Amino acid sequence: TETLVVTTADQTAYTAPTGYTAIVLYAHVTNISSSAASFTMSHVRSSTTTEIVKDATVPPSDAFIPLDGKLVLETSDSIKISASANSSLKLILSVLETAT
Repeated sequence: TETLVVTTADQTAYTAPTGYTAIVLYAHVTNISSSAASFTMSHVRSSTTTEIVKDATVPPSDAFIPLDGKLVLETSDSIKISASANSSLKLILSVLETAT
């Protein structure tokens, strides 16, 4: 399980380690502030970035589940996230790693 307080900078939430394949089983973004905040979450492989969600809005004191199913990550693949406001959102990822 990986957790992260999301900022406006593009942050790497998780990277599949060398020699492993990872499966993101669950992702949950919670708004801990009193104002709506938006976020973008992406999958990165080499130089290719693919948005999982872009500018998704999370109401105050609510949550958003950006994955509808599982996401397989190869070695060195990453999940990145950024938000519209600093420290308003928290991300939790449940990740299963398997040696390759």
